Amino acid sequence: MMTARHVQLLRALFAAVAAVMITFSPDHSAEVGLAVFSGFAAASALILALSAWLVRPAGQRGRIVLLTAVYLVAGVVAGTPQLRGTTALFAVLIAWGLLAGLVELVIGIVDRRTDRVIARDTIFVGALTMLLGVASIVVRPEYRLDYFIEDAGRTFTLTGTIIAVGLFGAYAAIVAAFLGIAGLSPRPVAPAEPAPASALPTPKDPT
Repeated sequence: MMTARHVQLLRALFAAVAAVMITFSPDHSAEVGLAVFSGFAAASALILALSAWLVRPAGQRGRIVLLTAVYLVAGVVAGTPQLRGTTALFAVLIAWGLLAGLVELVIGIVDRRTDRVIARDTIFVGALTMLLGVASIVVRPEYRLDYFIEDAGRTFTLTGTIIAVGLFGAYAAIVAAFLGIAGLSPRPVAPAEPAPASALPTPKDPT
């Protein structure tokens, strides 16, 4: 049976795959960034959809379905070859980051009434996702910096696209580490409730 911990671990796994692909890829172009993001978003949408039906009770599925839709739409847009480019990269990261982050943040705040541990993790991921969206706004797509490294004997170029793809890779790595640790951490044991007074044995009268 799928539990909230399984959802965390599966999301951590897909985030880790995305982080590794970005980190070890020599190409940080918009096309590569969107391709990796598309796989990450589609896989995350699948896990969220399963959690909506297998983990959440009937009255709490709407918010997860909305989050699933945001991930799925972002993944489809990022995975469309005709749309892959610098403009699409920034548009997807900004729109998905702000919207998905806000929805997940609200889910975490609402869930505090039922499970404070899971809610804390959800709030963190939601806030981090929104931070990625804000950071993508700050980075300018037209940014370009040429620099020379003497040891390599060549000139390198740092662009806004490279920074944006790197930000997504860093985001995925943090999410993978955080949710992985959260999914493997033991749940705190709730203190046993004292027995009601009526259930306690009545002391016998010594007389």
